[in-house]
Amino acid sequence: MLDSHPGTVSAELRPISMDESDRVFRKVAWRIIPFIFLIFVLAMVDRINIGYAKLQFSHDLTFSDTVYGMGAGVFFIGYMLSDVPSNMLLHKRGARATISRIMILWGIISASMMFISSSTQFYVFRFALGLAEGGLFPGVFLYLTYWFSTDRRARMLALPLAAIPVAGVIGAPLSGYLLDTMHNVNGLRGWQWMFLIEGIPSVIVGVIAYFFLENSPRNAKWLSCRDKQIIANMLEFDITKPDVSKSRANMRHALTSPIFLVLIVLQAIGGVANSGFSFWLPQIIHDLGVTNLRANGVVTSIPYLCAGIGMYVWGYSSDRNRERRWHYAVAAILGATGLLITCAHTDQLSIAVAGLSLAYVGTLSCTCVFWAYSTTYLKNGAAVIGIAFINSVASLVTYGSLSLFGAIRTATHSTTLGLYIIAALMFFAAALVFCLPKHIQKEN
Repeated sequence: MLDSHPGTVSAELRPISMDESDRVFRKVAWRIIPFIFLIFVLAMVDRINIGYAKLQFSHDLTFSDTVYGMGAGVFFIGYMLSDVPSNMLLHKRGARATISRIMILWGIISASMMFISSSTQFYVFRFALGLAEGGLFPGVFLYLTYWFSTDRRARMLALPLAAIPVAGVIGAPLSGYLLDTMHNVNGLRGWQWMFLIEGIPSVIVGVIAYFFLENSPRNAKWLSCRDKQIIANMLEFDITKPDVSKSRANMRHALTSPIFLVLIVLQAIGGVANSGFSFWLPQIIHDLGVTNLRANGVVTSIPYLCAGIGMYVWGYSSDRNRERRWHYAVAAILGATGLLITCAHTDQLSIAVAGLSLAYVGTLSCTCVFWAYSTTYLKNGAAVIGIAFINSVASLVTYGSLSLFGAIRTATHSTTLGLYIIAALMFFAAALVFCLPKHIQKEN
């Protein structure tokens, strides 16, 4: 059987004071979370900057919304294909080599997108980017289970996931600025400069990651023997709870259970909602009347900023109350309601942006609660494969949704119908989450 936590050390379990365990986990969090946060910011900037480039290169390269939707979505086909193998490599060879390899490859490919000149090249580059980046998010989620116990997991997941809105807060104005000010500098279009400038930092940080990250607590020289013992004991307690190690740690049992199917569907819906924002938000803001590239970047950053604050507060509340299902359901309802507000007020920019902000708060809050739930349900070898498989299926559904979104906008010249579809799916997810059993909820 695969070792569920490579950082465990041999020792007898013994009582640990809350103050002592809090001290150790704070120490771990301050060491690894900021760097993982930076990695996620760079990943999201390089993943979603295509949404800003669309405002300019669609005209330069005569790409329709259907072509853009296909190109944005084909990223997730490559992502899906590499998810599970990458997670297995991370578990076997460690996070240092895996995360470093992912970052260097995606940074090179992202910067190389400046050479796109046809729809075929667009599809190839996006597929390659997904193939390179695949495994990053599920790999990091798995990696964090080696360091943090379940009662701290929603907060620890929320912090790197907050990189998604932070990437928007940073990337939106930056991308808008580069598109505007670097246009036709030295014969290159603004979108070409944007891809080049935003891709290089990922390569640099990828090299640093190899030397900075530790594969597990056991390898961390900055932890004392007592610190390692505390982490090992807390993680061991998680997997020795009654009825946990023999059921959810068993790969066949966990991955064929109805609970796992519900988790897949919930993440698929989450993928559709998140991608709708990530890849279409600049266009949605453009359709609301903000056509200036710099102004578009600033307005686009508002929903991201609100979501970054909201999702952390939501994750903290979920951990503190040891409750997942209602936190997920309420967040999904808020997200769907925000989209309905936007659709009903497309002629009033301030209200529409407020609706988008509420929607994104709900969407990302669902994401952090979902992964806290999933990484608690899946244990040992089931976690290695299960986390990646959930993400892979969601990637396939996301590809289809982005292609559909592009086709809808081409046909209707509006994003409103696509937003209605996402809202309906989020209402469905709010109901579906209660199919998850209460005993899992209590263990969280």
